[in-house]
Amino acid sequence: MNDISPLASVSPAAVLGEGVHIGPFAIIEDGAVLGDGCRVEGGAVIKTGSVLGERVHVHTGAVVGGLPQDYSFNPSVRTGVHIGDGTILREGVTVNRATKAETSTRVGRGCMLMAQSHVAHDCVVGDEVVLANCVLLGGHVRVGDKAFLGGSAVFHQHVRVGSMAMCGGNASISADIPPFCMVADRNRLAGFNLIGLRRRGVSRETIAELKLAFRAVFSGKGLNPVVNAGSALNNGDFRSEEARAFLNFFAVGGKRPTFARPRRVSAETEEE
Repeated sequence: MNDISPLASVSPAAVLGEGVHIGPFAIIEDGAVLGDGCRVEGGAVIKTGSVLGERVHVHTGAVVGGLPQDYSFNPSVRTGVHIGDGTILREGVTVNRATKAETSTRVGRGCMLMAQSHVAHDCVVGDEVVLANCVLLGGHVRVGDKAFLGGSAVFHQHVRVGSMAMCGGNASISADIPPFCMVADRNRLAGFNLIGLRRRGVSRETIAELKLAFRAVFSGKGLNPVVNAGSALNNGDFRSEEARAFLNFFAVGGKRPTFARPRRVSAETEEE
């Protein structure tokens, strides 16, 4: 049985799973899909092309599937938004739909998007990611699994954020953030997210190897991190999945021309 307020506006062309709750003055547009156990609180809007997995909780004033904030976008192009199972969108969150035909802006499973955070068109957010209050993701940003982005941090379009990275509040990010690292201020890399790594059960041996990989990429002045990472991978000295993922982040590269960097590299790969 679904619990739908008589004051809600639910299109007969919407697709609702079982056990769905829709509060007063919520709007569910044509073709929106809500999985089993979803909750859409009063005043939230789920627009055409949006697909919510199971147990997604959308709080008051959130808008899922709004038009991209892109002057060149043609609204008749068929695009959408996909929200993974168990994700929570708090008050005032906005997730805009994609710009390329038959594609979706994507937010993964088990995420928490805190109040007033914004996910722009064509973003891909991994699983178990936390966006604190007022985080702003520009178009085409990619965020790896289990990353934590601090309150009011802003991210330039096409930036990549690696898995388990941690970003400080009020940061301004226009460069790629490597996996497992902490960043603050203006693209300032502050070493590894050691607390996060330990909480996730990463072994001391793997953390030690990550530190060696960090130094291999960033030691010296004027060296190219992409070249350094490729050399380290080719040498075969790094065997752990985490260290190779760290190095591959540089070797694969993205659309942004720069990476967040430390001011200097200490013996422990933390800023001195």
